[in-house]
Amino acid sequence: MILERTESEVIIRLPADIDWESLELMIRFIKYRENIAKSQAKQEDIDALARAVNKQWWEENKGGVSRP
Repeated sequence: MILERTESEVIIRLPADIDWESLELMIRFIKYRENIAKSQAKQEDIDALARAVNKQWWEENKGGVSRP
């Protein structure tokens, strides 16, 4: 792996035989970090949104969940 920093970007060179699934996970993580760095949301707002989404999901899917 080679890391190179220029004035306007960071260049990462990886071997061609890298595991693509792992690479995709790393890229998603980098994009996530980039997005949250720009966010002005407060943690309490994020927590409230997560609770609301989870509640809605469970209400919409409670009939489709099978239990052993």
